[in-house]
Amino acid sequence: MYLRHGTFSYLPELTEDEVAAQIRYALGNGWPVSIEYTDDPHPRNVYWELWGLPMFDLAEPDAVLREILDCRAAFPQYYVRVLAYDARLGRQTTALSFLVQRPSREPGFRLARTEAHDRVQRYAVQPYATQAPPGARYEAP
Repeated sequence: MYLRHGTFSYLPELTEDEVAAQIRYALGNGWPVSIEYTDDPHPRNVYWELWGLPMFDLAEPDAVLREILDCRAAFPQYYVRVLAYDARLGRQTTALSFLVQRPSREPGFRLARTEAHDRVQRYAVQPYATQAPPGARYEAP
């Protein structure tokens, strides 16, 4: 399964130059950039682990790219994403979010159906990866 997540989820994987261009765009708009990682990319899991602190007042993407490389080295089989936050009055939201790393093997999700009162059926999405303990969810094959 190929997890679709973030702004460019239906495009091919971004190259390092394209990642740098997107970070440069975010910094040019005055958006602070942060890096996050997780081994549980459930669609409702919006709070990933923060790598370092958000990076404010940068003009060039070099520091962000260095932090991405460090995060990739520390967590080679995790999902890593870049977030840019628009803090303007009236906006105050995530302006840009995209993956910069994914595990080599993505086991996917299953749809679990349960029946409730009066023939009501409820559905839940359960990731296969969470059957393994944290830290061992995306081991290399």
